[in-house]
Amino acid sequence: MSGSPAFACVALRQVRIIGGQWRRTRLPVPTRPGLRPTPDRVRETLFNWLGQDLSGWRCVDAFAGTGALGLEAASRGAADVLLVELDAVLAAGLRQTVQRLQAAAVRVQRGDGVAALRAQGVGSVDLTLLDPPFDVAALVFPALAAAAAAVRVGGWVYLEAPAQVDAAALLAFGLKPYRHLKAGAVHAHLLQRA
Repeated sequence: MSGSPAFACVALRQVRIIGGQWRRTRLPVPTRPGLRPTPDRVRETLFNWLGQDLSGWRCVDAFAGTGALGLEAASRGAADVLLVELDAVLAAGLRQTVQRLQAAAVRVQRGDGVAALRAQGVGSVDLTLLDPPFDVAALVFPALAAAAAAVRVGGWVYLEAPAQVDAAALLAFGLKPYRHLKAGAVHAHLLQRA
């Protein structure tokens, strides 16, 4: 892999894109504190729930990390994907990956995921992907609130959390549970904007 030596040296593991135009493409997983990419099986289940064709969708991956979730959406036809990552090394790696894939529909923004969601127009996003660091549990509810405002009615919010989020708490954000999966320590929620 070409790119900055700092990024290349720490990329010890890989995940792969499951479907779409970049199917089987490997993405580097750098050794960074708190980085735990969404497992292949969980991503496959999520995109089975959503459908394989996301043509024309506008998506925000608010805690992008490796970019696996957002790049999976772009691989399946999403027209506009914003990858937001606070960590400078990870953001640089995302830019390298986007360039390598020639992913014209994908933009990388270094910054805070919750702030990036708040900056989206109300109801302007079809899908938000939330995989905040598990060690910062206080991010879950601010992220859900920002995502709910950004997503159009009938749109989707995907959330990974260390515990299942209560349906009553979700309704307070105007979100209703659609699907839930527990895989190891991860609770994957697919929520719909009511």
